[in-house]
Amino acid sequence: MKHTRIGALAGTIVAALALAGCSAAAPTENTDAAAEPTVLQVAAVQSPMTDVVLAAAEAIEDGYEIEMVEIADYITANVVLQQGEVDANFSQHEPYMQEFNAGNDGSLVAVQPVYNFVIAFYSSSIDDIADLPQGATIAVPNDGSNLGRALALLDAEGVIGLDPEIDPYQATIVDIAENPKDVEFLEVPISSLNTAYEEADLTFQWPSHIAALGLNPQDDGLITELDDRFTLQLAVLEENADSAATEALRAAFTSDEVRQVIEANETIEVSF
Repeated sequence: MKHTRIGALAGTIVAALALAGCSAAAPTENTDAAAEPTVLQVAAVQSPMTDVVLAAAEAIEDGYEIEMVEIADYITANVVLQQGEVDANFSQHEPYMQEFNAGNDGSLVAVQPVYNFVIAFYSSSIDDIADLPQGATIAVPNDGSNLGRALALLDAEGVIGLDPEIDPYQATIVDIAENPKDVEFLEVPISSLNTAYEEADLTFQWPSHIAALGLNPQDDGLITELDDRFTLQLAVLEENADSAATEALRAAFTSDEVRQVIEANETIEVSF
Protein backbone atom coordinates (compact mmCIF):
# COMPACT_ATOMS: atom_id res chain seq x y z
CA MET A 1 0.00 0.00 0.00
CA LYS A 2 1.33 3.38 -0.96
CA HIS A 3 0.99 6.14 1.63
CA THR A 4 0.85 9.83 0.85
CA ARG A 5 0.78 12.11 3.87
CA ILE A 6 -0.88 15.48 3.51
CA GLY A 7 -1.11 18.25 6.05
CA ALA A 8 0.80 20.94 7.88
CA LEU A 9 3.23 19.74 10.49
CA ALA A 10 2.64 21.14 13.92
CA GLY A 11 4.98 24.04 14.65
CA THR A 12 7.02 24.23 17.82
CA ILE A 13 7.21 27.23 20.06
CA VAL A 14 10.66 28.10 21.34
CA ALA A 15 10.66 28.23 25.12
CA ALA A 16 11.31 31.63 26.65
CA LEU A 17 13.88 31.86 29.38
CA ALA A 18 13.39 34.26 32.27
CA LEU A 19 16.24 35.19 34.56
CA ALA A 20 15.43 36.80 37.89
CA GLY A 21 18.17 39.36 38.60
CA CYS A 22 21.35 37.71 39.77
CA SER A 23 19.48 34.88 41.45
CA ALA A 24 20.91 31.38 41.10
CA ALA A 25 17.44 29.99 40.53
CA ALA A 26 16.98 27.71 37.45
CA PRO A 27 15.42 29.30 34.34
CA THR A 28 11.64 29.07 33.99
CA GLU A 29 10.47 27.25 30.81
CA ASN A 30 7.22 27.95 28.87
CA THR A 31 5.85 24.53 27.85
CA ASP A 32 2.92 25.73 25.72
CA ALA A 33 4.16 23.78 22.68
CA ALA A 34 1.55 23.05 20.03
CA ALA A 35 0.21 19.48 20.17
CA GLU A 36 0.94 17.09 17.34
CA PRO A 37 -2.12 16.67 15.07
CA THR A 38 -4.14 13.46 15.01
CA VAL A 39 -3.41 11.60 11.76
CA LEU A 40 -6.47 10.02 10.11
CA GLN A 41 -5.74 7.39 7.46
CA VAL A 42 -8.26 7.25 4.61
CA ALA A 43 -8.14 4.45 2.04
CA ALA A 44 -9.04 5.08 -1.62
CA VAL A 45 -8.61 3.05 -4.80
CA GLN A 46 -8.09 5.44 -7.69
CA SER A 47 -8.97 8.80 -9.22
CA PRO A 48 -11.28 10.63 -8.78
CA MET A 49 -11.66 9.07 -5.32
CA THR A 50 -8.01 9.74 -4.55
CA ASP A 51 -8.38 13.31 -5.84
CA VAL A 52 -11.21 13.90 -3.39
CA VAL A 53 -9.20 12.51 -0.47
CA LEU A 54 -6.30 14.82 -1.30
CA ALA A 55 -8.66 17.80 -1.48
CA ALA A 56 -10.18 16.83 1.87
CA ALA A 57 -6.65 16.69 3.29
CA GLU A 58 -6.18 20.33 2.36
CA ALA A 59 -9.41 21.26 4.12
CA ILE A 60 -9.23 19.18 7.32
CA GLU A 61 -9.54 21.33 10.43
CA ASP A 62 -6.68 22.19 12.77
CA GLY A 63 -5.73 19.34 15.02
CA TYR A 64 -6.05 16.70 12.30
CA GLU A 65 -4.18 15.49 9.24
CA ILE A 66 -5.34 13.10 6.53
CA GLU A 67 -2.99 10.42 5.29
CA MET A 68 -4.22 8.86 2.05
CA VAL A 69 -3.65 5.11 1.74
CA GLU A 70 -3.85 3.93 -1.86
CA ILE A 71 -5.42 0.47 -2.14
CA ALA A 72 -5.39 -1.82 -5.17
CA ASP A 73 -9.01 -2.98 -5.03
CA TYR A 74 -12.38 -2.27 -3.42
CA ILE A 75 -12.56 -5.40 -1.27
CA THR A 76 -9.20 -4.70 0.34
CA ALA A 77 -10.28 -1.11 1.02
CA ASN A 78 -13.08 -2.52 3.17
CA VAL A 79 -10.96 -5.24 4.77
CA VAL A 80 -8.34 -2.78 6.05
CA LEU A 81 -11.10 -0.55 7.44
CA GLN A 82 -12.88 -3.44 9.13
CA GLN A 83 -9.58 -4.53 10.69
CA GLY A 84 -8.90 -1.04 11.99
CA GLU A 85 -5.80 -0.51 9.85
CA VAL A 86 -7.25 2.76 8.53
CA ASP A 87 -9.75 5.22 9.99
CA ALA A 88 -12.04 5.54 6.96
CA ASN A 89 -12.34 4.75 3.30
CA PHE A 90 -13.75 6.52 0.29
CA SER A 91 -14.24 3.90 -2.38
CA GLN A 92 -17.83 2.70 -2.63
CA HIS A 93 -21.55 3.26 -2.63
CA GLU A 94 -23.70 2.08 0.26
CA PRO A 95 -25.16 -1.05 -1.46
CA TYR A 96 -21.61 -2.35 -2.06
CA MET A 97 -20.72 -1.63 1.57
CA GLN A 98 -23.83 -3.43 2.82
CA GLU A 99 -22.95 -6.44 0.68
CA PHE A 100 -19.47 -6.49 2.25
CA ASN A 101 -20.95 -6.27 5.76
CA ALA A 102 -23.34 -9.14 5.09
CA GLY A 103 -20.65 -11.41 3.70
CA ASN A 104 -17.92 -10.58 6.19
CA ASP A 105 -19.74 -9.89 9.46
CA GLY A 106 -18.69 -6.28 8.91
CA SER A 107 -19.61 -3.17 10.82
CA LEU A 108 -18.96 -0.42 8.29
CA VAL A 109 -21.33 2.53 8.03
CA ALA A 110 -21.72 5.25 5.43
CA VAL A 111 -21.45 8.64 7.12
CA GLN A 112 -21.30 11.17 4.28
CA PRO A 113 -22.44 11.14 0.63
CA VAL A 114 -19.83 12.92 -1.48
CA TYR A 115 -20.41 12.47 -5.21
CA ASN A 116 -22.58 10.60 -7.67
CA PHE A 117 -21.72 9.48 -11.18
CA VAL A 118 -23.37 8.32 -14.38
CA ILE A 119 -22.96 4.60 -14.94
CA ALA A 120 -23.11 3.17 -18.46
CA PHE A 121 -22.83 0.26 -20.83
CA TYR A 122 -20.23 0.62 -23.60
CA SER A 123 -19.49 -1.21 -26.83
CA SER A 124 -16.50 -1.43 -29.16
CA SER A 125 -18.60 -2.84 -31.98
CA ILE A 126 -22.00 -1.10 -32.04
CA ASP A 127 -23.17 2.50 -31.75
CA ASP A 128 -26.77 1.87 -30.72
CA ILE A 129 -28.19 -0.63 -28.24
CA ALA A 130 -30.84 -1.50 -30.84
CA ASP A 131 -28.05 -3.06 -32.91
CA LEU A 132 -27.01 -5.53 -30.20
CA PRO A 133 -26.62 -8.82 -32.11
CA GLN A 134 -28.31 -12.13 -31.40
CA GLY A 135 -26.20 -14.19 -29.03
CA ALA A 136 -24.23 -11.17 -27.87
CA THR A 137 -21.80 -11.37 -24.94
CA ILE A 138 -22.42 -8.84 -22.17
CA ALA A 139 -19.74 -8.18 -19.55
CA VAL A 140 -21.12 -7.33 -16.12
CA PRO A 141 -19.67 -6.97 -12.58
CA ASN A 142 -19.49 -10.10 -10.44
CA ASP A 143 -20.41 -8.38 -7.15
CA GLY A 144 -24.07 -8.41 -6.18
CA SER A 145 -24.84 -4.70 -5.87
CA ASN A 146 -23.29 -3.70 -9.20
CA LEU A 147 -24.57 -6.82 -10.99
CA GLY A 148 -28.12 -6.02 -9.89
CA ARG A 149 -27.73 -2.47 -11.15
CA ALA A 150 -26.45 -3.71 -14.51
CA LEU A 151 -29.30 -6.20 -14.92
CA ALA A 152 -31.86 -3.57 -13.92
CA LEU A 153 -30.54 -1.31 -16.68
CA LEU A 154 -30.75 -4.09 -19.27
CA ASP A 155 -34.27 -4.92 -18.09
CA ALA A 156 -35.38 -1.29 -18.39
CA GLU A 157 -33.94 -1.15 -21.91
CA GLY A 158 -35.73 -4.37 -22.95
CA VAL A 159 -32.57 -6.35 -23.61
CA ILE A 160 -33.68 -8.89 -21.00
CA GLY A 161 -36.74 -9.37 -18.83
CA LEU A 162 -36.28 -9.96 -15.11
CA ASP A 163 -38.65 -11.95 -12.92
CA PRO A 164 -41.25 -9.29 -11.95
CA GLU A 165 -41.40 -10.63 -8.40
CA ILE A 166 -37.72 -9.84 -7.82
CA ASP A 167 -36.33 -6.45 -6.81
CA PRO A 168 -34.33 -5.69 -9.98
CA TYR A 169 -31.46 -4.22 -7.95
CA GLN A 170 -31.18 -7.55 -6.11
CA ALA A 171 -31.32 -9.64 -9.26
CA THR A 172 -28.78 -12.20 -10.42
CA ILE A 173 -28.43 -14.04 -13.71
CA VAL A 174 -30.83 -16.78 -12.56
CA ASP A 175 -33.59 -14.15 -12.18
CA ILE A 176 -33.66 -13.46 -15.95
CA ALA A 177 -37.07 -14.60 -17.13
CA GLU A 178 -36.84 -13.41 -20.73
CA ASN A 179 -33.79 -13.39 -22.98
CA PRO A 180 -35.05 -12.65 -26.53
CA LYS A 181 -31.54 -12.11 -27.97
CA ASP A 182 -30.07 -15.18 -26.21
CA VAL A 183 -27.33 -13.01 -24.76
CA GLU A 184 -24.58 -14.59 -22.70
CA PHE A 185 -23.09 -12.97 -19.61
CA LEU A 186 -19.47 -12.66 -18.61
CA GLU A 187 -19.22 -11.88 -14.88
CA VAL A 188 -15.90 -10.33 -13.84
CA PRO A 189 -14.65 -7.91 -11.16
CA ILE A 190 -15.12 -4.21 -11.89
CA SER A 191 -11.35 -3.82 -12.17
CA SER A 192 -11.31 -6.37 -15.04
CA LEU A 193 -14.21 -4.99 -17.08
CA ASN A 194 -11.92 -2.78 -19.18
CA THR A 195 -10.16 -5.92 -20.38
CA ALA A 196 -13.50 -7.43 -21.37
CA TYR A 197 -14.44 -4.31 -23.37
CA GLU A 198 -12.69 -5.45 -26.58
CA GLU A 199 -14.04 -8.99 -26.38
CA ALA A 200 -17.64 -8.45 -25.30
CA ASP A 201 -20.38 -6.84 -27.37
CA LEU A 202 -21.53 -4.76 -24.41
CA THR A 203 -19.69 -3.86 -21.21
CA PHE A 204 -20.88 -2.25 -17.97
CA GLN A 205 -18.30 0.01 -16.34
CA TRP A 206 -17.74 2.84 -13.87
CA PRO A 207 -16.58 6.14 -15.40
CA SER A 208 -13.45 6.20 -13.23
CA HIS A 209 -12.30 2.95 -14.87
CA ILE A 210 -13.54 3.42 -18.44
CA ALA A 211 -11.66 6.74 -18.61
CA ALA A 212 -8.47 4.69 -19.05
CA LEU A 213 -9.84 3.68 -22.47
CA GLY A 214 -10.56 7.27 -23.41
CA LEU A 215 -14.32 6.84 -22.95
CA ASN A 216 -16.93 8.60 -20.82
CA PRO A 217 -20.63 7.96 -20.16
CA GLN A 218 -21.87 11.24 -21.60
CA ASP A 219 -20.31 10.73 -25.03
CA ASP A 220 -19.91 6.96 -25.31
CA GLY A 221 -22.52 5.30 -23.10
CA LEU A 222 -25.17 3.26 -24.94
CA ILE A 223 -27.30 2.85 -21.80
CA THR A 224 -26.80 5.30 -18.94
CA GLU A 225 -28.17 5.86 -15.46
CA LEU A 226 -27.73 8.28 -12.55
CA ASP A 227 -29.20 6.95 -9.29
CA ASP A 228 -28.71 8.53 -5.87
CA ARG A 229 -28.69 5.16 -4.12
CA PHE A 230 -25.26 4.61 -5.69
CA THR A 231 -23.69 7.86 -4.47
CA LEU A 232 -20.11 7.34 -3.27
CA GLN A 233 -19.85 7.62 0.49
CA LEU A 234 -17.26 8.20 3.16
CA ALA A 235 -17.31 5.07 5.35
CA VAL A 236 -16.04 4.37 8.88
CA LEU A 237 -16.49 1.67 11.51
CA GLU A 238 -19.87 1.87 13.22
CA GLU A 239 -18.21 2.37 16.61
CA ASN A 240 -16.58 5.55 15.28
CA ALA A 241 -19.57 7.00 13.44
CA ASP A 242 -20.20 9.76 15.97
CA SER A 243 -16.62 10.50 16.98
CA ALA A 244 -15.01 13.92 16.78
CA ALA A 245 -12.54 12.58 14.21
CA THR A 246 -15.38 11.40 11.97
CA GLU A 247 -17.06 14.79 12.26
CA ALA A 248 -13.78 16.41 11.16
CA LEU A 249 -13.64 14.04 8.19
CA ARG A 250 -17.25 14.77 7.23
CA ALA A 251 -16.54 18.51 7.28
CA ALA A 252 -13.42 18.05 5.15
CA PHE A 253 -15.21 15.85 2.59
CA THR A 254 -17.94 18.48 2.17
CA SER A 255 -15.55 21.41 1.94
CA ASP A 256 -15.17 23.94 -0.86
CA GLU A 257 -11.88 22.26 -1.79
CA VAL A 258 -13.67 18.95 -2.42
CA ARG A 259 -16.53 20.67 -4.24
CA GLN A 260 -14.05 22.28 -6.65
CA VAL A 261 -12.45 18.92 -7.46
CA ILE A 262 -15.83 17.32 -8.15
CA GLU A 263 -17.13 20.20 -10.26
CA ALA A 264 -13.97 20.12 -12.38
CA ASN A 265 -14.69 16.48 -13.36
CA GLU A 266 -17.49 16.14 -15.92
CA THR A 267 -18.20 12.50 -15.06
CA ILE A 268 -19.21 13.11 -11.43
CA GLU A 269 -21.50 15.49 -9.55
CA VAL A 270 -21.68 16.86 -6.01
CA SER A 271 -23.93 14.98 -3.59
CA PHE A 272 -23.73 17.25 -0.53
